[in-house]
Amino acid sequence: MIASELAALERELLAAHESGDGDALIRLYAVAADKAEASDDIDSAAFFLTHAWIFALERGDQRADALRVRLANWGRVD
Repeated sequence: MIASELAALERELLAAHESGDGDALIRLYAVAADKAEASDDIDSAAFFLTHAWIFALERGDQRADALRVRLANWGRVD
């Protein structure tokens, strides 16, 4: 991920945290995970995906199951 993309994503994440926008937090952390995975940085991808999963669980969001499956595929959850 290029520096400008990373900076923009970080700004969006901070704004979503500040406003309490759970939907955006799920989406943005999943995007960050996708980008890290594309760079073969699975540890970072799992970190971001865990955040997306937790926010999805807190909201009862239907994406929680798919996020958990991705984490399980990396051996991060049972």
